[in-house]
Amino acid sequence: MSDRLFVWMQYLLPKVALTTLAGKAASARGGALTERFIRAFVDRYGVNMSEAANPDIASYATFNEFFTRPLKAGARPLAKADLICPVDGAISQYGPIAKDQIFQAKGHHYSTTALVGGDAQLAAQFDDGHFATIYLSPKDYHRIHMPCDGRLTRMIYVPGELFSVNPATARGVPGLFARNERVVCVFETVNGPFVLTLVGATIVGSMATVWHGVVNPPRSKQVREWRYDDQKIELKKGQEMGRFLLGSTVVMLFPKGGLQFNEGWAPAAPVRMGEAMAKQG
Repeated sequence: MSDRLFVWMQYLLPKVALTTLAGKAASARGGALTERFIRAFVDRYGVNMSEAANPDIASYATFNEFFTRPLKAGARPLAKADLICPVDGAISQYGPIAKDQIFQAKGHHYSTTALVGGDAQLAAQFDDGHFATIYLSPKDYHRIHMPCDGRLTRMIYVPGELFSVNPATARGVPGLFARNERVVCVFETVNGPFVLTLVGATIVGSMATVWHGVVNPPRSKQVREWRYDDQKIELKKGQEMGRFLLGSTVVMLFPKGGLQFNEGWAPAAPVRMGEAMAKQG
């Protein structure tokens, strides 16, 4: 199937209904049927179960339990870097933000204001800053960790579409990551604010954070916001901050400054949680 046809079909599919159905199926306790489905998934995508804290496929009661499985201790050592990669996946894009424009793919940009749900004051803190977008494929570990120490200040749920977020769709759907449903997490660090955005997608049943639990569903048509100014929610570099129930993408925003990405970083390159991502110049 051509990329153009694949993208065109997504405009026609009942994405919300499919995602709701997938979410229910993934949380169902199907016994032997669940086990067979997990085994087929592992074989189809080449999931490395030897890294899992519990490699026994038969022990997972639901597909979601398997999909959000923790890794064994030491499976992802943390690099000695100012910023570490928060997820396993593949680099979609990264680099400087052109005033408020983030590069999505050839011919496509979107604004920081659109990404964070229309808050121009929040977005302005990242003018001429840096961004990084990482895609999580079905085979990847789907827990999300902190790239640096941070204190949580806000969380914003932004309703939106549920397009796929794979590379073909990123090339074909304008403003994809600011168009899909997402959860924007805002942190304060020693180097200023940073944003870590969890982007939803087709079949992504829900997104969750460690301080809130499942954020969606329910799915709202309105932007929802939680403020944590009066709470001391501090997360250390490498600590889990959230997870996807079925896979998607994360987009990070960093303020203007001397950020230098790891020399080994390049679009489409595979990355693992805990690897060096960048340093402050």
